[in-house]
Amino acid sequence: QVQLVESGGGLVQPGGSLKLSCTASGIFSIHSMGWYRQAPGKQRELVAEIRSDSITNYGDSVKGRFTISSDNAMNTVYLQMNSLKPEETGVYYCNVQARSRGNLQFYWGQGNQVTVSS
Repeated sequence: QVQLVESGGGLVQPGGSLKLSCTASGIFSIHSMGWYRQAPGKQRELVAEIRSDSITNYGDSVKGRFTISSDNAMNTVYLQMNSLKPEETGVYYCNVQARSRGNLQFYWGQGNQVTVSS
């Protein structure tokens, strides 16, 4: 049974920090794990991802402020978010991509609300 368990969202003041985590189970041959966010009225966009070879990729707006990491088994991914901005309010979704018969299978978490507001 595939499960993605997310935690760590909430309310934070501008300039503050939050750490998100996502633990995957029941998924094999993981290619990458990461986070996407969706602000109200906007499309879902990549925040950060980490591949099984430890290569990381960040959205341009978060470079230098956010850090993605994973445990050695690549079952859990973390996103440390610093210097948060109000425009980064939205639902943050954990994403796992797994190799399956030569293709990539996408899995999504239920989403975690992050609100940046004073």
